[in-house]
Amino acid sequence: MALQPDTQAPDFTLASHSGEVKLSDLRGKTVVVGFHPASFTGG
Repeated sequence: MALQPDTQAPDFTLASHSGEVKLSDLRGKTVVVGFHPASFTGG
């Protein structure tokens, strides 16, 4: 899903090492989300 610049991202929840993180809990803050699909795959 590609978003146009300055478009608000849809809400989602991700698992992290410190528990779940919900995007809506971070509204108003600068957020960068990075995906590393090959990380921790053992190959």
